[in-house]
Amino acid sequence: MLADQDVVKRPLITEKSERGREAAQQYAFEVHRDATKIQVKGAVEKLFGVHVTAVRTSIARGKNKRVGRNLGRRPNWKKAIVTLKEGETISLFEGA
Repeated sequence: MLADQDVVKRPLITEKSERGREAAQQYAFEVHRDATKIQVKGAVEKLFGVHVTAVRTSIARGKNKRVGRNLGRRPNWKKAIVTLKEGETISLFEGA
């Protein structure tokens, strides 16, 4: 079982996620690869004190990287887009 702090790794602050936040109360997070939608919902509600109405997840594929002659690959990671109840916000994102 994952702890709430282990489920949500970090917020994703990008131009695309900012548009979702402003238009539809949607916030993006990088989450643990094994976390389910139910675990993500519970973790966000406990950590930030908000009500979550929907969670969408996707696996982001790691990019191939090259350093000199050596080839490598960044690991795959999971992204969650969380929709909040109307009128609620997460203050962590408001300062960005």
